[in-house]
Amino acid sequence: MDLWTAFQALILGIVEGLTEFLPISSTGHQIIVADLINFGGERAAAFNIIIQLGAILAVVWEFRVKILEIVTGLPTQRNAQRFTVNLLIAFLPAVVLGVIFADKIHEYLFNPITVAVALVLGGFVMLWAEKRQHTVRVEHVDDMRWHDALKIGCAQCLAMIPGTSRSGSTIIGGLIFGLSRKAATEFSFFLAMPTMVGAAVYSAYKYKDAFKMADVPVIAIGFVTAFVFAMIAVRSLLKFIANHSYAVFAWYRIVFGLIILATWKFGWVDWSQVQG
Repeated sequence: MDLWTAFQALILGIVEGLTEFLPISSTGHQIIVADLINFGGERAAAFNIIIQLGAILAVVWEFRVKILEIVTGLPTQRNAQRFTVNLLIAFLPAVVLGVIFADKIHEYLFNPITVAVALVLGGFVMLWAEKRQHTVRVEHVDDMRWHDALKIGCAQCLAMIPGTSRSGSTIIGGLIFGLSRKAATEFSFFLAMPTMVGAAVYSAYKYKDAFKMADVPVIAIGFVTAFVFAMIAVRSLLKFIANHSYAVFAWYRIVFGLIILATWKFGWVDWSQVQG
């Protein structure tokens, strides 16, 4: 492992950790940053999937008490059973559509320009969702019904388009469908666990031939870095949403996306490399 490869792994680990649970699209940022530092190919795709597990581990640790309550209460407690069923219902739409369309989406849409357009459009949707009258029907995640979970699961499917943001689509979807800001955010975190683990297992199998023993140190750097920065991001977001809206993230998306489009339009940056 040379110094440049280690630096690439460190940068992508930081990007993954900071962006995975913010509504600004971690996949989109990974595609753009990887393009800038020339980190592509099947091995890069496998690397990006594995370091996502580092980010997920941060959420598991942060919500370990809630997870333990659900696991231990599953045999007897109604709330734990309903919460688990809701997660499964919300998880299913992405599984079905992912199996059908994931390869085609990865082939045609995983490029910086698609990401930039999705960032801008998603930002305007977030602003609209924040400004509309928000009637809260579900204050806490334990109060959710199966149809709430299904709606959020369908909203999550929009995140198959890179730049849309998995957390952004589920959180904003939750707000539109009547969840409180806290409930929408927490359910987004919990839904990320089965969704991202499932995607990682699928991709690990798909790219199994791309893994080399020599890549283990590089993956370890990205994994640990993603875990540390995801922990920072999750804790910061939970504190932030207590007193703020998501408008700041919407404006960030819009400005960042427009910068990418401007650099492409005027030829300042060559965004021609499609990450595969």
